[in-house]
Amino acid sequence: MSENTTEVLVGGVVLAAALGFVVYAGQVTGFSGGGSSYDLRASFRSVEGVTVGTDVRLAGVKVGTITQLELNPETFFADAVFTMDDRIVLPDDSSILISQEGLLGGNFVEVQPGGSPINFEPGDEIQDTQGAVSLITLFLRAFDGSSESADTSAAEPDGG
Repeated sequence: MSENTTEVLVGGVVLAAALGFVVYAGQVTGFSGGGSSYDLRASFRSVEGVTVGTDVRLAGVKVGTITQLELNPETFFADAVFTMDDRIVLPDDSSILISQEGLLGGNFVEVQPGGSPINFEPGDEIQDTQGAVSLITLFLRAFDGSSESADTSAAEPDGG
């Protein structure tokens, strides 16, 4: 009789711990209920490092999530749909860009609010966008640019 009671108690503790982990994971990933949101759209030249579920941040604070990404076959840009917290009302001259958390950090989408008295409505598209910038591409451009300028200055004739 005591073995059954112990097994039931241990099983209950394990079940409570598992339920606690599920609730915690839901809160961390943004799937916790209660918050209402609205959708906005944006079109990027490159969304490298951004996937569905990537954070949308304003002043470093998470205010939304990327919910859909697809390639537009007409423009060859990546069309993104993201949710914004209902408490955050963005002016219609706001911009959105893909930022990095550092040299080795992941990417996130950053919203930079504008100053217009007119606000975005649900479903509107943010026109002012900046896609992902690859650090490797920047390094290659820096090295290629310095070697070209050195080559061209050495090749120019001195003359008069």
